[in-house]
Amino acid sequence: MPSDFLMPKLGLTMEEGKIVEWLVDDGTLVTKGTPVLRIETDKVESDVEAPADGRLHRTGETGRTFSCGAVIGYLLGEGEPVPATAITSETVSGPLPDDARKFISPNARRVARDLGVDVSLVAGTGPGGRVVSEDVEAFAASRPAAATRPTPAPAPAPAPAPAPAQASSTVPSGAGDLPATVAARQLADLLGVDLRAVGIDPADGRVTREAVARHVRSLLAGANPPIASGVATPPAPAPQPAAPVAAPAAAAKPALAPPTQTPTEIRKFSGARGTIAKRMHAALQEMAQLTLMMDADLDAVVADRKRRQDAASGAVPSYTDYVIAATARALREHPIVNSQVVDAGIALLPEIHVGFAVAVPNGLMVPVVRNADQLDLAALAAETSRLAEAGRTGKLRLPDLEGGTFSVSALGMFGVDGFTPVINPPNTAILGVGRLRDDVVLRDGTVGTTKRLTLSLTWDHRVLDGAPAAEFCRSIVQFLAAPAD
Repeated sequence: MPSDFLMPKLGLTMEEGKIVEWLVDDGTLVTKGTPVLRIETDKVESDVEAPADGRLHRTGETGRTFSCGAVIGYLLGEGEPVPATAITSETVSGPLPDDARKFISPNARRVARDLGVDVSLVAGTGPGGRVVSEDVEAFAASRPAAATRPTPAPAPAPAPAPAPAQASSTVPSGAGDLPATVAARQLADLLGVDLRAVGIDPADGRVTREAVARHVRSLLAGANPPIASGVATPPAPAPQPAAPVAAPAAAAKPALAPPTQTPTEIRKFSGARGTIAKRMHAALQEMAQLTLMMDADLDAVVADRKRRQDAASGAVPSYTDYVIAATARALREHPIVNSQVVDAGIALLPEIHVGFAVAVPNGLMVPVVRNADQLDLAALAAETSRLAEAGRTGKLRLPDLEGGTFSVSALGMFGVDGFTPVINPPNTAILGVGRLRDDVVLRDGTVGTTKRLTLSLTWDHRVLDGAPAAEFCRSIVQFLAAPAD
């Protein structure tokens, strides 16, 4: 029996993947575990292995994006024929209404709307029983009376079940004109959802799969559909005929102001940039973030680092490595900071995994040093070097990017003293590291200099107050004054 080759889900946040390159030719006999193709997610590129033995039949095209779980090929046994094209399996929690159980192509839905055909009465002849435009046209020609619906009156009549509201003239005339992710289009196609009734994600600039799923769940719950981008959707009609009532203007998301000049280029919020935009915007909206700054003397760190350089044994830790090591020790003493907010309250996490920001050409990545509090300085330096190099060369794996419980972000190499880092959800705090500088100090009546840098701690005020946040930062300063091996 043919085995489906699906677009894998490599991480909790992965929704879709782009086929970058097929590593084996179509028709090649492969064994389980053989790298078959390379995909790109919103975070990393990764090789995908064959899930079973068989002869590979490729259906996914290079350069196309598919939702997780979509069929992108088959693994065939000896002499097995290629199966008919299957509809991608997508799920939405809860029972579906009768209309949603029909598989209806977007074009068929548009034709049905233009001809006034009730698609629930149309039998589908497409793959898997899908209703296609030819089915709608044939049904309209053979049974026009049964197929047509009365033209809506100015005042809406009560409907037996909620239906997606029609978009106003400000929305593109066809759902095909609407910017949407591949996953969103596939789910909408599967469930017969009109994308024009689904809101556009302002950070991504497109209709997303989550928005389609929310829209369907709202219909199942008997609620009004979500408000489309810039368009207020009228509520369900009252039992007695009444004029449509638009949703309050405040409920609609205001459109952004147009550019004040003709732009030289417009870069979309997509891929890694779109992920960063959504996560950072959500973090500022959902958390009560505050920042404090504290200076740390690094004379002892400078001396220890010089000693290691002279010894020339192993990787020499960077100044950021010393900060990560001190932070991991401080997190062990202040477990409230190694936490995340969950529905039940504040979850204190037993393991300490410190992420550190790495600048890459298309944005920012935060690889994670796992169990950082259990590594000595040399091992920690070796791990951060490996992760940083993998980040810059695009070789990070998803496990390298997941599970961080705290983050460190350094901008000192750009001459920055202090800044306000934004917390990386679901963490509850992040530490910013400034440049190493010479400060003038007075010791026992003698003027001298000392090496210092500024630490910028941003924390979620829902989890801890200013005093414990300051105590945590002070612990880092104290550990930097006496670096451990």
